[in-house]
Amino acid sequence: DMRVVGIKVLKNKLSEYVKLAAGGERVLITDRDRVVAVLSAPDGPPGTLAADARLGELVRTGLVQPPLIRGQGPPPNLPVGTFAEIMQELDEDRADR
Repeated sequence: DMRVVGIKVLKNKLSEYVKLAAGGERVLITDRDRVVAVLSAPDGPPGTLAADARLGELVRTGLVQPPLIRGQGPPPNLPVGTFAEIMQELDEDRADR
């Protein structure tokens, strides 16, 4: 299904038209009888977060590249040294000043 709505009516009943679009209906938005936009449900899976959608758009435009190696989540949080070693390096760095 498809509906056509003018900007002024859309402004006053935005929630109603967003619900229609979320339900799968396309809403053509007009300004002075000229179609200026289309309101529809997103192409992705339901419940997609806005941040995920923005990231997907950045990948599609080439501004961001997905990781080359797909893992099972973030890498393990391994220590870089013992507390004593880190404190010794910090003291050495401060002594250089």
